[in-house]
Amino acid sequence: MNKYFDLTGNVAIVTGASTGLGVQMARALANQGCNVVPLARRQNLVEEVAENIKKDFGVEAFPVVCDITDTAQVEAAVDAVMKKFGRIDILINNAGTGGVIPAEDMPDDVFNKEVSIDLGGTFKFARAVAKKAMIPAGYGRIINIASMYGIVGNKIAPTAAYHAAKGGVVNLTRALASEWGSKGINVNAICPGYFYSPLTKETLDSDFFKQYAQTMIPLSRYGNEGELDTAAIFLSSRASSYVNGVILPVDGGYTCM
Repeated sequence: MNKYFDLTGNVAIVTGASTGLGVQMARALANQGCNVVPLARRQNLVEEVAENIKKDFGVEAFPVVCDITDTAQVEAAVDAVMKKFGRIDILINNAGTGGVIPAEDMPDDVFNKEVSIDLGGTFKFARAVAKKAMIPAGYGRIINIASMYGIVGNKIAPTAAYHAAKGGVVNLTRALASEWGSKGINVNAICPGYFYSPLTKETLDSDFFKQYAQTMIPLSRYGNEGELDTAAIFLSSRASSYVNGVILPVDGGYTCM
């Protein structure tokens, strides 16, 4: 029997894996037998995530502390993972941020920070992992976590910097897929809709946003825990071998209207 999504023996880096969706995806990969590197800035949280993954799934979990905007830290993190495992099969670029400020009032530093984290950090990690691990191996899966806001605008929350950064991630995905496909690396993006995370909980719990979701999301609800995981597992697996440069919304249909 084919185990289409078996990731036993693979090694995956998941950035932004201290809380929220990053932790969920790291655990989903571990559930398929993958060794996982939860990576984020807060040491206590990534160490806790790693311990729980080891205990719950019996795989190796190697916590790494890294600021994804710092090139030297990114390079050092990838070197540490290669020293530990000798391979990196999967990279999920999940780390990001998001601020709600009207575009006409947005300071330069807020815009620049958003782009530096969401777009710059994604590129820096993809570059380091591709060069040090995936191109030499002739194999890799890179999944960039963009956003449905990287595909469309919105009228409810003024987040122009986030839209710009995630839109950049969407087309960066296409560019890297085109450039690295011949080297055995598949690069795809997932564009989540409204999911709960520490960054979104207050907004999503508000009455006005719940009413908005009823109107704007064909499934009339937010995404539930686990509903992003299956997309990440598919794109991480060898079963997605002919899927490259795809921008996959997981948004309850928000972007289909």
